[in-house]
Amino acid sequence: MKCEHCTRKECSKKTKTDDQENASVEVPSPAQENGEKGEFHKLADAKIFLSDCLACDSCVTAEEGVQVSQQNAKDFFRVLNLNKKCDTSKHKVLAVSVCPHSLPYFAAKFSLSVPDASRRLCGFLKSLGVHYVFDMTIAADFSILESQKEFVRRYHQHSEEEPTLPMLTSACPGWVRYAERVLGHPITPHLCTAKSPQQIMGSLVKDYFARRQNLSPDKIFHVIVAPCYDKKLEALREDVPTALHSSRGADCVLTSGEIVQIMEQSDLSVKDAAVDTLFGDQKEEEVRCHDGTSSDGYLAHIFRHAAKELFNEDVGAVTYRTLRNKDFREVTLEKNGEVLLRFAAAYGFRNIQNVVLKLKKGKFPYHFVEVLACAGGCLSGRGQAHTEDGRVDRALLRQMEGVCAATPAQPPETSAQVQGLYQEWLGGADSPTVQAALHTAYQGPGQPASSRDIKW
Repeated sequence: MKCEHCTRKECSKKTKTDDQENASVEVPSPAQENGEKGEFHKLADAKIFLSDCLACDSCVTAEEGVQVSQQNAKDFFRVLNLNKKCDTSKHKVLAVSVCPHSLPYFAAKFSLSVPDASRRLCGFLKSLGVHYVFDMTIAADFSILESQKEFVRRYHQHSEEEPTLPMLTSACPGWVRYAERVLGHPITPHLCTAKSPQQIMGSLVKDYFARRQNLSPDKIFHVIVAPCYDKKLEALREDVPTALHSSRGADCVLTSGEIVQIMEQSDLSVKDAAVDTLFGDQKEEEVRCHDGTSSDGYLAHIFRHAAKELFNEDVGAVTYRTLRNKDFREVTLEKNGEVLLRFAAAYGFRNIQNVVLKLKKGKFPYHFVEVLACAGGCLSGRGQAHTEDGRVDRALLRQMEGVCAATPAQPPETSAQVQGLYQEWLGGADSPTVQAALHTAYQGPGQPASSRDIKW
């Protein structure tokens, strides 16, 4: 998203205060511009808040703006309706992948447990005509495992002459776009090269699953359900298509709030259904999460892995220490009074600005930082945890945190499905295919020819 008054040279978001960060920019929706009110435009009429806008600085081109505006409920229903017509040659296989941090939202909204919310959501989507519904936790497993290996490599390669640390997480598309389009060097070399869960899920569905089902990737219409709007921008990344196919990994991204709105407007009779697996013949698995209520757990999992691999230290529960504010926390591994590892979690624009400033000055003491654009983390994404006027729905957020905490956590290393996919899909965990399928590269600030405000 782009703020109206941002320029390419300098981002206007220099705010440090909560009140200023929550200031809003009035942006008319497409429905308002056309003088009409579409069926699914309630969410589109919401104001765009400056605290949403990490991807500002005129970094959205006109072409990207058009593509993002097409990712909406109407596009979803266009494919559903196309499948009801007689010309089967134009039919699409509709697959929906649900982000782990969307499920607690559905659970809280409908007063269900996370497993029951998963079955309810799956049943509803299939009643609409969706063929497959997947849980994206398996993609997050891959991303975390690859991030763990990369951190250990960077730790061994790091030197003052050629610094490879700190490693900054790259799963948050708002933060990555801000780093690429605005910050550039010296920040982008510190971004972890492991693809995000959304990017990896796109490859799993359009490559691995397509081949198992004897389908052309273009025959699959893949929808991502996500907690924030920045995921819509992530679907436009040039390297999202799989290494083997030109088809884009995600064809459409809908926020959790957009899906709930569709559910509330529907009068369909819904029967709960189990979430599908990429293997097609597996029984329903227990819904699980990673160690981290507000994120996919990169910090906790990488910290434990690094402690064991680098120092042979077994870490149980990870103890966080709050520093500047509740969205900047620190984790350390100490032995005999010496700090061996120093990790941090930095959520929200103010904390990101502080990280960037200190990193540029060379006064940054951390080996690793989990960076998320949304204050409060992924669970607080603007696509699900906010009221119509853009404020955080704190009561709903507390409910989400509760149901998320009650969901069992499982280390990605223990997933038999992931280990099987490393062999069957990629030819082994250390094969050359892994680099192409699970890793990416980052660009510096570009010079887009033209830009436009995205109006959700």
